[in-house]
Order: sequence, then C-alpha cells, then structure tokens
Amino acid sequence: MDKTLTPRALGFRMPAEWAPHAATWTAWPYDEEKWLGYLEPVRQEFAAFVNTLARFEPVHLVVNDEASEQDAKSRLSGPIQFHRIPHNDSWLRDSGAIFVTRPGPLPPHGAQGVAEAPAWLAGVNWEFNGWGNKYPAELDNQMPRHMARILGVKLFEAGIVMEGGSLEVNGQGIGLTTRQCLLSPERNPSLDEEALEGYLLEYLGIEHLIWLGNGLEGDHTDGHIDTLTRFTAPRTIVTSVSSDPDDPNHRPLQENLEILQSLGGFQIVELPLPKNPIWLDDQTRLPLTYANFYIANGAVLVPIYGDPHDEQALQILRPLFPEREVVGLKSRYLITGGGSFHCVTQQQPEGEIWNG
Repeated sequence: MDKTLTPRALGFRMPAEWAPHAATWTAWPYDEEKWLGYLEPVRQEFAAFVNTLARFEPVHLVVNDEASEQDAKSRLSGPIQFHRIPHNDSWLRDSGAIFVTRPGPLPPHGAQGVAEAPAWLAGVNWEFNGWGNKYPAELDNQMPRHMARILGVKLFEAGIVMEGGSLEVNGQGIGLTTRQCLLSPERNPSLDEEALEGYLLEYLGIEHLIWLGNGLEGDHTDGHIDTLTRFTAPRTIVTSVSSDPDDPNHRPLQENLEILQSLGGFQIVELPLPKNPIWLDDQTRLPLTYANFYIANGAVLVPIYGDPHDEQALQILRPLFPEREVVGLKSRYLITGGGSFHCVTQQQPEGEIWNG
C-alpha cells in the first residue's frame, strides 16, 4: 500500500450516512431462483421502498437486463436513473463503491451566501468475494468500476476484501465493525486487526475502530454491523438487543451492548429485535432486525415485518432523528435474501466529481 496516494493522504474520508446525499444507488431484484420463489412479493416491497426513497432524493437503479428494466419502470416513479449492468445480486451496500469526500477549495474572499466550502467526491473499490466465497460474485465485484465510469469519478483501489455492510462510521473518524466478519478466514486470512485498521484508516479515514463480537443467527454475512449496531449521531449509537434469554441471539447481543457501554462518551440506545422469528425453512432462521434502516435526505426508512415490536422500534428511532421522517416499510419478503434496506443501498454523498 502506497500511503502517499491513499484517500487519507489526499484529504478524503467516508462521511456519515446522515451527511447530505446527491443520490442513492440500488439494484432491482431479478432472479426468481435466487429469491427462492418470492421474486414477485420481493419486487412489491422493493418498489414501495424505492418509490418512498425517490420522494426524498434521486435514485440510481441498476437493472440486469431489458426485462428487469421494463418491470422496474412499470412500478416506479420519481427521479430515477436506470443503468443496465449485469450483476449477481442486489446488495450494493457490499458490492458497490464506497464514496469518500474531502473539502473543496474555499470560496473567494468576501463571497456572499456561501456557508462552507464544497466537497469533492471520489470512490473506493474493495474486493468483493460473495461474503467469504459463499455465493458467485464475479459480476458484483465489477460494480464499483461501473459506478465510477457512469459518474466519471476517481476510483481508489484498496486491494483487499471489504463489504460496506461490515462498517459503520460517524463521519468523525470513528468506526464500528465485528470480529466475526472482518476476521473471518475466507476474507483476508493474511491480515490481522492492526493491518485491517491500517487499510480502513488510509482508505476511509477511520482513525479509531470499535470491535464488537458476533452477529445474528442466520446471517450469512458473518455478522455485518449494519444488522446490529448503528450510529444515529456522532456520539449516539443504537444497538440491537434480545430480552429473551432463550434466544440464541440474546448472549451475543448482550456482549456487544456491554462493549459499547464500556466505551464512555456515547449515548447507547437499545433497539429490540422483532419478537417473532421467521424461518426460511426448518433449519434457517432469517436475520430479522430493525437496525438495517437507511438514512436518506429527510427520512429514515426502517424495515418492518408485521411483528408486535414494529411500532416500538419506530418509536425508539423517531426521537433519534428529529429532523427526519421515520418511515416503516414492509420487508418480510426482502429479508428472505438475508438483508433489508441498508443492505440494498449505497449512498452517494454530495460533492463535485473528482477524477484525480
């Protein structure tokens, strides 16, 4: 790694999700087999999500083929740009480019009505190997290059495996992750905690990384942080908990909570898991969570499941986002793919295109 040419050396860092967005990137579900026969209800939920999101900000929608594009256009409206790009799956949080920004040139001396310097925008390309070689990923691994080409933006090449859902940042140099995911042997077996922290510092500007333990039962991502624990403000963290001591999720989530409470200097807010588990079959529990919300311009879009805890979760989140509309949207079928609204999105922060 040449540290003289990394994003950090050039003044870039990953902003918090609540920073203003120019747009959101996502991908239209298209494969009936991949969605285990649930493609139509998945598309219904996905359309409701994208149409709601498009009320608040523009959307870049990746479609796999002409049939997918026509289907999406028949269901969607609003400021949506369609991009036909062959891909394996819809989870752009993990396969897409992660965007970074840096302050732009200061406005001319004496300029009126300029609150702050504009930002420059660049992207970071991490390798994506299907969550530890569990699923095909050759096409998805090219997604950052397609995004950079479409935008005309500089793409930094990190050269190691990293998924956007495994990282959470507060925009002020602090990040959250889990050891279960980042230290899994199928991702970067030659890198230890210190080496991984070095990459996150140089490519995303994460100066201090908080390591939690394990994630949810049934999570094929090996414990992505965006299903567990999220920043809602620079010093406020919401984290998933289970009050049922017989739930296999209870102990791992309690251990994560204890780590967070030991930090000091943060407000820690507990967010319940859905009360009733949903099983994909007799052996696979789906990783239901309210923490997989997406923070958009003026809104927070929260997955709900027709569960007794849905309204409680929304009531917990609303005071944490007083300037945004907190909206619950159905995700009972989308979660059959292993994730929800945060997993299928990648925010593009506001900023002038920087091409190096």
